[in-house]
Amino acid sequence: MDLGVRDRVYAITGGTRGLGRAAAEMLAAEGARLVVSSRNAATVRQAAADLGGPGRAVGVAADLADPATPQRLIDAATAEFGRLDGALLSIGGPPTGQVATTGDDAWRTAFESVFLGPLRAARQIAERLDGGGAIAFVLSTSVRQPIPGLSTSNGLRPGLAMAAKTLADELGPRGIRVVGLMPGRIETDRVRELDAAADDPAAVRARHEASIPLRRYGQPVEFGRVAAFLLSPAASFVSGAMIPVDGGLLRGL
Repeated sequence: MDLGVRDRVYAITGGTRGLGRAAAEMLAAEGARLVVSSRNAATVRQAAADLGGPGRAVGVAADLADPATPQRLIDAATAEFGRLDGALLSIGGPPTGQVATTGDDAWRTAFESVFLGPLRAARQIAERLDGGGAIAFVLSTSVRQPIPGLSTSNGLRPGLAMAAKTLADELGPRGIRVVGLMPGRIETDRVRELDAAADDPAAVRARHEASIPLRRYGQPVEFGRVAAFLLSPAASFVSGAMIPVDGGLLRGL
């Protein structure tokens, strides 16, 4: 299938590693042009080079929690490529912790990065999109069921999913689509870190794998394929949906 993204331009936050990088690689392979961002300038430069370099990919060192970041992404896209067709909004996971012991400051920090940063970027990027544009939020299965030990994710991602759904209603008349992706246990650095923090990492992994109907962790490329499709014109009638990429982990319809 031709996804129809050749020479379309997408901003990918968190695009230097993990799920964001996987999506960026799939879009690049389909001929898209990319603006990739993360907080580390060196890794951003390397990612842009890996994804095609000048004329195909440009890097922006930026933190999505910074209110100036969305405009910087927009400016980079228009300066380098003359257009912007969509965005994948991905951020690193918030710290682990329990609801009962996570203090106010930790919640405020998580809100700025996990909720407000992506939502702010979506609002500002949407102003620059025409019909056929798409915005995808990288969420989590915590949208639908809590993940033990990830209190701030459990508290904030369901709210962001509902905001994304509402934004899809608001932008739909302009032909702009908004979707959310809910990755489950995908084998990224983040998931490896969570497993490694347990007393018995091998047992934890085995337990998680047993809870997934496919009996394995997903690979980043499997997430990247879904993300690239949803951002592409090939998914032109998909909007407002929260799509699990979890091997069947979520039990509800």
